[in-house]
This record gives sequence, structure tokens and C-alpha cells, in this order.
Amino acid sequence: MTKDVLVSINGLQITKKNEESEPIEVITAGDYYKKNDKHYVIYDEVAEGFDGITKNIVKLQENCMDITKRGVTNVHMVFEKNKKHISCYETPFGSLMLGINARNVRITEEENDIFVDVDYALELNDTHLADCKIKVAIQSKESADFHICS
Repeated sequence: MTKDVLVSINGLQITKKNEESEPIEVITAGDYYKKNDKHYVIYDEVAEGFDGITKNIVKLQENCMDITKRGVTNVHMVFEKNKKHISCYETPFGSLMLGINARNVRITEEENDIFVDVDYALELNDTHLADCKIKVAIQSKESADFHICS
């Protein structure tokens, strides 16, 4: 895997009424490195309608994806298989208490690609809000096989 990567993130929420929300899709350039058997990806995110950026750090290890956001929004979210983690999500509109209960975290590593699939339940203030899925593809910019995860 090279230092310069393309990151594709696809997220979907399914509410209690089994209504799927519009998928959220982001494709951006990032930096990749590996340290102590953990994968790290760093990328910037621009929030529409707000000045400034949010720095994102994604850390991957066996059965766990850890996301830290600093900037316009601030949060430290942990998606760890069969564990529930509570996070305070600070937004420009106020703070939210999130519960993340990851049912499954699959990380597939290839020579120039890393793919992550996460299935989790999302809680807001101790109340189930939605069942969610996140798919992340991290691919070397030099790779001719770049594709968007679906």
C-alpha cells in the first residue's frame, strides 16, 4: 500500500420503520501508514455551509475500526465487534450522546487495497435510532483498479 490513497466511504441507515435513508457517499484523497500492526488513514472533510475543515483519522485493527474527527465536528467513535461504545458527538448545533453497538466488523487487506464492512446499531441518548452499515475502501492512488464501494 502506498502513502497516497483514495478513500471511499459509503454509509446507510435503516430506521425502525425499515425505511432506508439516502446513502451517504464520500470519496477523498488521504494519507496511509501502518504502525504496530495497525492501519491509519488521515483525510480532511469539508462540511457544507461551514468554514473550516474536519480532520479525520481512521485506525484499523482486527475486528475494530476507530474514527476520530477534529474540527467543525468532534467525535471519537469506536466500532468494535460485539461491543458497545458511547461517544459524545460535538456538532455546530450542539452535542449528542451516541451509542455504537457493532455487530460485525470485517476488514479485508490486499496488496493495494483495504476494505472495511461494518454493521452496527446506532443509539441516540440511550434510544435505538437506526441499524447502519458503513463500507470503506482504501486504495493506493497508483492502483489502476480503483472502484467505489457499493
